Amino acid sequence: MCDICVMNAVKDRMLSRRSFFKAAAGASVAAAAGITATAPAALAAGHGGVADMTHEYGADFPTYFGESQFSWEQKFNFAEHGFNLAEYRVNEHTGTHIDAPLHFSADGAAVNEIAVENLVAPLCVVDIAARAQEDADAQVTPDDIAAWIAAHGEIPANACVAMHSGWAAHVSGPKFRNADDAGTQHYPGFHVEAVQMLIEQTAARSIGVDTLSLDYGMSPDFATHYAWLPTGRFGIECLANLDQVPAAGATLVIGAPKHRGGTGGPARIFALV
Repeated sequence: MCDICVMNAVKDRMLSRRSFFKAAAGASVAAAAGITATAPAALAAGHGGVADMTHEYGADFPTYFGESQFSWEQKFNFAEHGFNLAEYRVNEHTGTHIDAPLHFSADGAAVNEIAVENLVAPLCVVDIAARAQEDADAQVTPDDIAAWIAAHGEIPANACVAMHSGWAAHVSGPKFRNADDAGTQHYPGFHVEAVQMLIEQTAARSIGVDTLSLDYGMSPDFATHYAWLPTGRFGIECLANLDQVPAAGATLVIGAPKHRGGTGGPARIFALV
């Protein structure tokens, strides 16, 4: 092919690419303005803001076992290599994270097998913060679930029912684990009878807590984990900012990891409010 032919071919390709990106940009603007593009269902339902439900985490983030579960090492830096790149290691159950069914069952679904439609969920916030302030061992009970239903209506299908205990405020200090001299932890969680009620009477697919465990801290047997996760439902632990969202009406977007065979993993979670 002659030089001028090559130049013309490249020019035509560049013009074609420019037209494509111009059209794509126009479509993006239209979508943002809500003019011609179809909005996601959650936004179309009237959500106007976004609340971050995820804690920032690192080597100092509190863990159930009390030892750091995160390490980070920079492998390349901009000054020497022209780019930044780091390597990190993290326990699956660190920071704001998912408990997949496999976490507490022999053959349950791994985190990569959670159906994507279950990762966008109506958010139902059960507030026990006042009770938890007086009693670190407070739990969400069937009465709390019934009170939520009486105030807000039936729990929607696919919902995430989340406990707001106010415990997220303690995340930077020892009270988040709240271990006594014997090593027993004290913080709120779901009573096993509450999750049994959710299993039997609702179509909720996930529960969430603002503490280190779906079970309350001093649980001797992880009864809530064993009742909930083997049914194919999943959990979310260490949620942030539950005081920034309404008791009903928000939509939770759960950015679950997708590594094969995972029992869970850190997740970026936010609420459309």
